[in-house]
Amino acid sequence: MLQPLMHVLSSKRIILASGSPRRRELLSKYGLEFDVEPSLYDEGSLKAENFTSPADFAEQLAYEKAAEVVRRMDRSIDAPELVIGADTVVTLDGHVYGKPVDKQDAFNMISKFSGRTHHVYTGVAVLRRLQYGRWATDRFAEVTAVHMDTLPADVIHSYVNTSEPMDKAGGYGIQAMGGTFISGIEGDYYNVVGLPIHRLCKLLYRLYGSKDGSSER
Repeated sequence: MLQPLMHVLSSKRIILASGSPRRRELLSKYGLEFDVEPSLYDEGSLKAENFTSPADFAEQLAYEKAAEVVRRMDRSIDAPELVIGADTVVTLDGHVYGKPVDKQDAFNMISKFSGRTHHVYTGVAVLRRLQYGRWATDRFAEVTAVHMDTLPADVIHSYVNTSEPMDKAGGYGIQAMGGTFISGIEGDYYNVVGLPIHRLCKLLYRLYGSKDGSSER
């Protein structure tokens, strides 16, 4: 999906407004050249209960993260031309889960997911520079249903003690040891990792690719 756009995208300074190593690895894996500038936006400024859906909440968080980087870097010498923000949340029974605050919180999260199906939402915001200092925004949210097997308490305790859950929404990493808990998913696997690659690449193609498959400058 990105291959026809590489000569266009390589000419732009692209910023990933996230400190997530998993998002960085995913974008690097598919050949996109970019710099990482973690957003300084305070995620606690937004409350899930103020949004009509988890998708809207994740989408707005992604936008705020990207917008903070744009505001901070817009007038710098090496100002970006494209900024990508993302945020992931997990939902079960109407409750929204972010990253655990401590090991007990991680244990509680995984215990609730055990033997049940939860949903992972990743919001993505793409901000691109236009003429005369203006910026355009495109945003979306992707959802994946995740089926977690029933887990014995000792398995959860052992996993939590590895500290793997601590920087991950929902308290587990599907791409690592946490993946051994998952019996199946419905939707985009990479969305659960933290970035819905297909949907993002499809958006970039729509923004920078022409209908006949040749890229527009």
